[in-house]
Amino acid sequence: MKKFGILAAILLIIVGLIFIPKIIKNEGDQDVKFKTIETSEAPTKIQELIPRYLGEERALACKVNNEIYVIVTRGEKRTAGYSVKLEKITKVDSNKNFELVAYAKYKDPKHDEMVAQIITYPVVVVKTELEKLPDKIKLEVEYED
Repeated sequence: MKKFGILAAILLIIVGLIFIPKIIKNEGDQDVKFKTIETSEAPTKIQELIPRYLGEERALACKVNNEIYVIVTRGEKRTAGYSVKLEKITKVDSNKNFELVAYAKYKDPKHDEMVAQIITYPVVVVKTELEKLPDKIKLEVEYED
């Protein structure tokens, strides 16, 4: 019985040593408020920037007129029916810097769905309430059924 207690105590100490520094280092994730806007409503600089990244699958942040925008591109698709929607943006603080995690939801056409045979470039633009650009932005993707 004592062996079990000692083993449990050692296990708790090991788990604590692994997870406590991660909890202390991360000051907490915060949801970032944002508003989805049409590409045509975005500032001219954003509209000029988007074509450079349309062929890539990525998230990027841009500062225009002291406002921070997040753009998520899905890359080139050979048919219509593909879309991208930004579900949530999380700000992850660490020391003096911060990162963003953009949670996007991708929708693909169904296999039996009739779609136009045209090359498309799904993209979404959002205006955030952030005051400065993140050091890094990460894209997390989930596919819609």
